[in-house]
Amino acid sequence: MRTSEQTYSIELVARAAQRGEAPAIVDGEGMASYRDVVTLACRMAETLLAGAADLEGARVAFLVPSGRDYVAAQWGTWLAGGVAVPLCLTHPPAEMAYVLADSDASIIVAHPEFETRAKELAAEKGLRVISTQVARAAEGELSAAGLPQVAPERPAMIIYTSGTTGKPKGVVSTHRNIAAQITALIEAWEWTDNDRILHVLPLHHLHGIINVLGCALWAGAVCEMHPRFDARAVWERILRGGLTLFMAVPVIYQRLIGHWDAAMPDERAAMTRAASALRLMVCGSAALPVPVLEKWRTVSGHTLLERYGMTEIGMALSNPLHGARLPGKVGAPLPAVEVRLVDEAGATIDADDAPGEIEVRGPAVFHEYWRRPKETAEAFHDGWFRTGDIASRKDGVYTILGRSSVDIIKTGAYKVSALEIEQELLAHPDIEECAVVGVPDDDWGERVCAAIRWRSGQGLSLDDLRTWCKERLAVYKVPSRLLSNVTLPRNALGKVVKKEVQALFKATP
Repeated sequence: MRTSEQTYSIELVARAAQRGEAPAIVDGEGMASYRDVVTLACRMAETLLAGAADLEGARVAFLVPSGRDYVAAQWGTWLAGGVAVPLCLTHPPAEMAYVLADSDASIIVAHPEFETRAKELAAEKGLRVISTQVARAAEGELSAAGLPQVAPERPAMIIYTSGTTGKPKGVVSTHRNIAAQITALIEAWEWTDNDRILHVLPLHHLHGIINVLGCALWAGAVCEMHPRFDARAVWERILRGGLTLFMAVPVIYQRLIGHWDAAMPDERAAMTRAASALRLMVCGSAALPVPVLEKWRTVSGHTLLERYGMTEIGMALSNPLHGARLPGKVGAPLPAVEVRLVDEAGATIDADDAPGEIEVRGPAVFHEYWRRPKETAEAFHDGWFRTGDIASRKDGVYTILGRSSVDIIKTGAYKVSALEIEQELLAHPDIEECAVVGVPDDDWGERVCAAIRWRSGQGLSLDDLRTWCKERLAVYKVPSRLLSNVTLPRNALGKVVKKEVQALFKATP
């Protein structure tokens, strides 16, 4: 099989092919060069095509852990003209079956570790299963002419949203959308081929797929791919040195802080020195509590760069790479991204500090919700994507106030930000983590309710908590119900699922 001297219609692959023997992926098997990864992708494409000229948009789902085989499955699908549908490795079979049925996938690519599960799922739907090992062993010549020409406007990937309101929807992004999402971050965060990033995030979400893996391989950097997050393993890798970037979600930083706290003083000092050598650390996918940001600054010497995005739009807002990063703020629009705030009537808001819904426009915005034309149409307002997130803006810098559906609580005559209350609660020394939600109430419309895990013991009573809160919050923002020491329900990225927290309160008299 020839993989050099070829021109690939997928720009990410074309760029990789030019890197030759430069290191691309480090995984459990060791180092794979860019040439190795492109070769594996071409073999996967050949196996997927099975003699056909073009998959013509067929959906290819894959159950592949983090590593070179994941990249081969993704790129091979694209090279063959298919649409990639990454599955969550930890989802129960019923959720996987839903994604397969909704996407109308015809092929499942599976790593040997997940081959049995893939065959069970495929048997129910009559799908074809391809082992990554079989694709690796593919032989024969493959020239540029043997691969279909895939236009940038063609669909490339379907990622399923978390489904906080009903069943998850498939978000369809084109190759052009993906390129725009990547290049905005390459420019804003100044990625180069000298970068080396540690990847510990799930690979069925945009954060891990685009922000880490896609950017690293577009830039010609090295991506070290761990199969899962483990605080000890991450610290051990940071201590060995050589990393330049790390990106994670708030709960990961909290776990890393916990590991640092448990270390001996000389170990802490070594960990801090090693972490401070990285050039950039980024946090996103959930609101970053200010106490975590401040503690991580002590632990690592870094002020975490917060950004804002979602599956449908990629990243839209970012704190600056150079310059002040303000706690609780998510920065300004990224290159080629337009952002505005609108009121409930859809009118643009220009005033500082006035809350409104974030709307986004630009080449990174997704193509459609898979086979849901009504929902797709409803998601746009005069060509702008309606995020459903509420924010305010001052001097061009945005502050996220919450989701219009779950993080904005309407209590009495007031609209209250659950995120604002959470930030204040997390300043209490006895509170480990919390979630604030609105629960329906006949008198107030919604009551402000807080689910809290205390650092030790039972913590404060509701009355004591309310007394403490009243010194910091308007009385209508103070929680009137409390659940103590509950396990907060989270999705695969560690984000608290507010609908499930609301259900906990509804189930507790």
